[in-house]
Amino acid sequence: MKKLGLALGAVVLLGLVGLIWFAGGWYGSADVEEDTNFIVPSGSTLTAVARQLDDEGLIESSDSFLLRARILGSGDPIQAGEFLIPAGASPSQILDTFQHGQVIRRFVTVPEGLPSILVWERLMAEDLLTGKVEVPEEGSVLPDTYDFERGESRAEVLARMQEAMDSYLAEAWEKRTNKAVVKTPEEAIILASIVEKETAVPEERRMVAGALSNRVRIGMMLGADATTIYPITKGKPLGRRIRVSELRDKNPYNTRAIAGLPVGPITNPGRESIAAVLDPAETKALYYVADGSGGHVFAETLEEHNRNAAAWRKLRRERGEM
Repeated sequence: MKKLGLALGAVVLLGLVGLIWFAGGWYGSADVEEDTNFIVPSGSTLTAVARQLDDEGLIESSDSFLLRARILGSGDPIQAGEFLIPAGASPSQILDTFQHGQVIRRFVTVPEGLPSILVWERLMAEDLLTGKVEVPEEGSVLPDTYDFERGESRAEVLARMQEAMDSYLAEAWEKRTNKAVVKTPEEAIILASIVEKETAVPEERRMVAGALSNRVRIGMMLGADATTIYPITKGKPLGRRIRVSELRDKNPYNTRAIAGLPVGPITNPGRESIAAVLDPAETKALYYVADGSGGHVFAETLEEHNRNAAAWRKLRRERGEM
């Protein structure tokens, strides 16, 4: 009996040792020596992922990983995407990351006033995106920061940018006041794109929108240089002074030569510029000129404006800019 008891004890002990070893191989550290980005392709099975982990030297073996996963792991499905496996992670942590962890997301930013040709260049330069897109329609993208996953298509990211603009414009349009001169959401984007280019000072947007709205209301030329440049460069910097012939060119964008709104937007305006044209400042101003500090000084009459413009030219000469 004593020998039988010793034998049973030895069996139990061996069983416990085996169980500890088996569990240790699941909950103990794997072979992840440093933080590692790991991609689970769409449609992957756990078996395929285990083999990939084995091939990359992140686990001891795919067979032992799969066996322990089936016995000790969760039965939840794994997600597709890119994940961060931290240094020292256990096989259990690796599986949990694939099942319940956050996919790594990256970001692309469209600043306010970025024209569509540069939005397109930014998307095409992001080498973690896939596929091709055409240059989006001007004014169709809402400036913001957008996240994406590695391997996501450029078309999907661009669609989110455009859906964001549609959503915001619809919401903002419903809040327009009776001071707004624009008659349609499309006109709002056109005028907002000019406001975006005319001032870099957030506090001035509604005032610039007010002056431009006054001009539209009385049929006066808007006189915005950015509308002269747009058909030449599609929104990119001109890199030189505007020629007299370009100022006089009566193309449908050039508000230096035609009255009213241009035929389309000249950039992608941000939320604040759109809001400004839908609720412009209540002002009689028709003119504005740079004040030398980054902002503008506004005037109701041409005589007053000419004095302001003369002061600006004098300041530029003093600065050696002319």
